[in-house]
Amino acid sequence: MSVPAVRLEGVTKSFGRVEAVRGIDLDLRQGEVVAFLGPNGAGKTTTIDIILGLSQPTTGAAAVLGLRPRDAVARGLVSAVMQTGGLIKDMTVRETVEYTASLFADTKPVDAVLADAGIEQIAGRKVGKCSGGEQQRLRFAMALLPDPALLLLDEPTTGMDVEGRRAFWGAIRSDADQGRTVLFATHYLEEADQYADRIVLISHGRIVADGSGAEIRALASGRVVRATVPDPERIRSQLAAIAGVDRIDLRGDQVHVHAKDSDTVARFLLVNTEARDLEITSTNLEDAFLSLTGDAR
Repeated sequence: MSVPAVRLEGVTKSFGRVEAVRGIDLDLRQGEVVAFLGPNGAGKTTTIDIILGLSQPTTGAAAVLGLRPRDAVARGLVSAVMQTGGLIKDMTVRETVEYTASLFADTKPVDAVLADAGIEQIAGRKVGKCSGGEQQRLRFAMALLPDPALLLLDEPTTGMDVEGRRAFWGAIRSDADQGRTVLFATHYLEEADQYADRIVLISHGRIVADGSGAEIRALASGRVVRATVPDPERIRSQLAAIAGVDRIDLRGDQVHVHAKDSDTVARFLLVNTEARDLEITSTNLEDAFLSLTGDAR
């Protein structure tokens, strides 16, 4: 049995009286693509810092490929692609990758990582002239140089267009098929649903759900009733009084009711209001995210 790419056992992290991480147990298998999701302040960044060896747990243990995180990073087994920073705008794309390569004892060829990141055509362009998406691809190329076994990505496709995002994830999937483990944080829930083998939801410093997109959606019970209603604000309190209603969203003349008993909500709308275009749908990943992370209102 192979060593886990990441193993966290009972990890906590406190900053004075603030408990950022409150007991996380997590194993990532080699070759997995895992989405790490949670609202702001949930503990994602602190957990990633521990995996990168930038922070030590207050209690518990962290290991990367069977090593202490700092040792794994020092051996070039771990790379991270952050959302901002780390680029010199007056250098060209190629110069940036070549300079980064000079910092390692052994790396993949510069041309190879430029091709893998899909930026060989802009190798001679100044970094300052690159779009946000192109700069993210450059960071990706830099991270690939040591051929890491674990790749951590923070909002990796920010600034990329649809075609760029698709090509980027195609490269990530190809890497994972060859055994590389990828852990990424993103606000694009549909991206997590489409490209991750597994989704880990964290809230208030704890993991609240861990599974495939379908498994995560199944954890959030209930359905969504949508309808067009004249003056929906007028019936908000009546809808809120119905048993099993979790959340009510008003969007113009549309009302979106998240409820465990969708039939009762639909019946109320059809009998007591002038509702039209009524629709009942299953919970999507966004609904599950809000429900499971405790951010539903």
